[in-house]
Amino acid sequence: MKKLPFLALALSIFVSCKNETESMKPIIVDYPQTQKVDTIDTYFDVAVADPYRWLEDDRSTETEAWVKAQNKVTYNYLDQIPYRKALKERLTTLWNYEKIGAPFKEGDYTYFYKNDGLQNQYVIYRYKTGADPSTAEVFLDPNSFKEDGTISLGGTSFSKDGKTLAYAISEGGSDWRKILIMNTETKTIVEDTLVDIKFSGMSWYKNEGFYYSSYDKPKGSELSAKTDQHKVYYHKLGTPQSEDQLIYGGTPKEKHRYIYATVTEDDRYLVITPRVSTSGNKLYIKDLSVANAPLIEILGHTNSDSNIIENVGTKLYIATNLNAPNQKIVTVEASHPTPEHWVDFIPETKNVLTPTTAGGYFFAHYMVDAVSKVFQYDYEGQLVRAVELPGIGTAGGFSAKKEETELYYSFANYVTPGSIYKYSIESGASELYKKPNIDFNPEDYESKQVFYTSKDGTKVPMIITHKKGLRLNGENPTILYGYGGFNVSLTPSFSIANAVWMEQGGVYAVPNLRGGGEYGKAWHDAGTKLQKQNVFDDFIAAAEYLISEKYTTSDFLAIRGGSNGGLLVGATMTQRPELMKVALPAVGVLDMLRYHTFTAGAGWAYDYGTAEDTKEMFNYLKGYSPVHNVKEGTAYPATLITTGDHDDRVVPAHSFKFAAELQSKQTGENPTLIRIETDAGHGAGTPVSKTIEQFADIYGFTLYNMGFKTLPTALEK
Repeated sequence: MKKLPFLALALSIFVSCKNETESMKPIIVDYPQTQKVDTIDTYFDVAVADPYRWLEDDRSTETEAWVKAQNKVTYNYLDQIPYRKALKERLTTLWNYEKIGAPFKEGDYTYFYKNDGLQNQYVIYRYKTGADPSTAEVFLDPNSFKEDGTISLGGTSFSKDGKTLAYAISEGGSDWRKILIMNTETKTIVEDTLVDIKFSGMSWYKNEGFYYSSYDKPKGSELSAKTDQHKVYYHKLGTPQSEDQLIYGGTPKEKHRYIYATVTEDDRYLVITPRVSTSGNKLYIKDLSVANAPLIEILGHTNSDSNIIENVGTKLYIATNLNAPNQKIVTVEASHPTPEHWVDFIPETKNVLTPTTAGGYFFAHYMVDAVSKVFQYDYEGQLVRAVELPGIGTAGGFSAKKEETELYYSFANYVTPGSIYKYSIESGASELYKKPNIDFNPEDYESKQVFYTSKDGTKVPMIITHKKGLRLNGENPTILYGYGGFNVSLTPSFSIANAVWMEQGGVYAVPNLRGGGEYGKAWHDAGTKLQKQNVFDDFIAAAEYLISEKYTTSDFLAIRGGSNGGLLVGATMTQRPELMKVALPAVGVLDMLRYHTFTAGAGWAYDYGTAEDTKEMFNYLKGYSPVHNVKEGTAYPATLITTGDHDDRVVPAHSFKFAAELQSKQTGENPTLIRIETDAGHGAGTPVSKTIEQFADIYGFTLYNMGFKTLPTALEK
């Protein structure tokens, strides 16, 4: 493998922090003074002060001035880290390789996504199906939307004949989208732009139009005001958006916060899945082959996650966890589709099922201790084969249209960059299609799974990855990354940023905490509402395991997580501030008493509950809410909070308030900084250039506060 020169000569001789920490002096931080106001809320006769409520107003000049002042302090600190530039250079070098996505067919063309290396956004290419792929031309280049890459592609959907494309764009990372409609032959925009669309797919009916979802534009700030009445519309080509037909939603007595509509591949049925929260949905179908057909209820409650994944005529195939926590597939006739008529097709097993379809077969993707296993079934429910995967890790894809004879899937783990494989649906043979040419040798690293014991005796899996030959001396810089919520599963994946961390002798550890989906609905529910503390306990126990096994010590441990994972970091560092040296909460849910009052936050109540539910729920939330548990006179770890000014998923006010509380009450020399990215949202669509800068800052801050004067590559052997 070709090796590129590593960083500058001045950095070619590194020494461990062991000999350096005594001579290091902390960077002096002069925090801006954050005004306090006399805002008090009362919950069940309990008064709760909210002195930084004014920071919730993202449109005020006062908040704007606060953001600028905080960023000035933060970047002044980061500018003094001696190897920050070197980290950015190495991240840039390693990131700069060609990345190609799996090909897919639409109409007469085969399309694929490609990034030359450092392009801010992926570009869509295409070639005539059957032609040499080397003839591919640029079809749609999101880098042309805006010079700095802050307008990104937010989704694509082709008409059934492939002649029309609907594509969504996001500006500045916002969840609000615009949809443009393109003639794929001429590559010209053919209609006015659809606006004010959020949390939406685009599902075509024949070639006539498509279904999409949105909310009414909120009163007040579109980046923070509540949006909790989702609606499904049908847009007919050639008509203005003002004439789009409301299909479902908007009934005042029923608040469905997320409603999605899809059309089956044969154009026979419209499937609607209304949700009150992020878990559980109702299920309806409409027969589009019959004029004015009614909407038929399959499930009128939200006690399960159920969806139609396939149909053969009027026979429906439904993936569901109703009375099957690990999910199964059932069949039923559309004429009487309710659960009492369901027949098991692929029964529930002890492992969590995620099914897909391709080429006239079902592919059952199972997680076995967070690692992929895939099985192929025919339409009679008979096992065809176990798919032979390239190794132990995460396989994704295994979906294609019914007429296809081959599909493409991806495979990766923590030390294996993502590669794409071509799979023959009939024979089951796999062949490597695309492997990235990257300056990283997986053979130099190892990744292993361990099981540790949480506070209540629960066994929790964790994958630990690092350079081979790592010395278990307790002095390895370690990042413990977690999420633990919303049924999200953390499965092995490759990251350029993680590769750079491990190059420096760093350890990267990922536990599969309760609240996630790795072991089905029961595992998810064990980390929700009045059981949320289980998640924090699992994370704390993971840290204690790494310390007890001498991977690291508290002086060299950083904890990191984003969104719900930002809550995880905030709760852990306020409950056990001595356990870690560095805390890195990103775009976190940090004010647990008010999260549900912003944007679509009320939909997270399945996981969290709300402070207005019961006194017990209020007390529980207040007991771990990071904003409300920063204590005067406590030495908290060095903290770098990160957020985006256009984050309308988890509004930045969460991070603003947490930073203000920490800066006001922190004892000792550990810095508390907040890095607020401009023209950035919750993370999706962030330009590559901004991502590289963010990781250089995060890693620089982390290593510097662990006591490293220079990059710690001498820790390898």
